[in-house]
Amino acid sequence: MTAHLRSGSIYTSTARFDAGQRFLGEDEIRQLAPSVFATEAHDSRSAKFRPIATIEVLRLLDKEGFGVVGAVQSVARIEDRKDYTKHMLRLRKRDDVQRRVGDNVFEVLLKNANDGTAAYDLLSGLFRISCLNSLVSMSTQLTTQKVRHSGDVAPKVIEGVFSVLNDADRALSAPDQWGQLQLSAPEQQLFAKAAHAIRFPVDEHNNATTNVKPEHLLKVRRTEDRQEDLWTVFNRVQENVIRGGLDNTGLNAAGQLRRASTRAVKGIDQSTALNRALWTLGEEMAALKAA
Repeated sequence: MTAHLRSGSIYTSTARFDAGQRFLGEDEIRQLAPSVFATEAHDSRSAKFRPIATIEVLRLLDKEGFGVVGAVQSVARIEDRKDYTKHMLRLRKRDDVQRRVGDNVFEVLLKNANDGTAAYDLLSGLFRISCLNSLVSMSTQLTTQKVRHSGDVAPKVIEGVFSVLNDADRALSAPDQWGQLQLSAPEQQLFAKAAHAIRFPVDEHNNATTNVKPEHLLKVRRTEDRQEDLWTVFNRVQENVIRGGLDNTGLNAAGQLRRASTRAVKGIDQSTALNRALWTLGEEMAALKAA
């Protein structure tokens, strides 16, 4: 299975936090991530594998006041897996207007697959409205819940969602706390260099795999992101890493100039892993500055 996504994006126009916000209906979810509706396991699974029908869990969560604001699924290279493949949903509490700081909104990210490629995974996440730039707020202090495909799973998933929801205050403290930490130019370069190593690791011969330089990750995409505090620098770097579009022009094997730009990171697992790593990097910088 490839980790690339369908054309439907987790960054949907419904994912706002103003009068324009609305929650996705089941027909819209089906268009974006049809594997959400799988009620049986893929034929490759053993009898011990207990399928988790994501749509049934969503219906239970709807009764608890949760709605879906974004949905996406992976593309399966094997045709008969497309209705069982990995998908990810973004959930918000319908009546909860407090779990936000500025343009940052707390969400629960839900990941599942019924072809054996993923456990039921629940993560805490922040969603930055101004640039539709989602990040996973994951650290040793925050909760992640994994539910195996065995036993009576639905109650475990519901319990896990509320456990992750309890992380809202800790996750939302980052914009305020990191926003008070000013980074010098060398500190910003150090942060960008570490992020660059995460996104573009060298090959087995220790050769660079990209023409993008660490300083390119500090590119400012909008006026309000010109500040030099840790939260703003973190968001600039994170957006440039995940959304791509950076100039990657260089010479090809024949020595000819090849114009290119970086691609957006669209794989569910890759984007989650990168966001986790960048969040940890931000926490380490915050701890260093606080010390």
